[in-house]
Amino acid sequence: MAYTKEELTEASRQIESTLHKLRETLKTLETKENPSRYKSQITLAKRRIEAFTLANALILRELENQ
Repeated sequence: MAYTKEELTEASRQIESTLHKLRETLKTLETKENPSRYKSQITLAKRRIEAFTLANALILRELENQ
């Protein structure tokens, strides 16, 4: 499926915004008094960060190829 440069740029911008929020959430969870209590949320946030980072890299690669 082909996407326009504008669609890819907007998708990348939205992913960057979500990544910023996820990183802030992760910092907050890791600095809580008892971070082991939030282990599943921390793991989920880390996995989402990895997935969004990968997705954004693919979008940026597609933008370079256009």
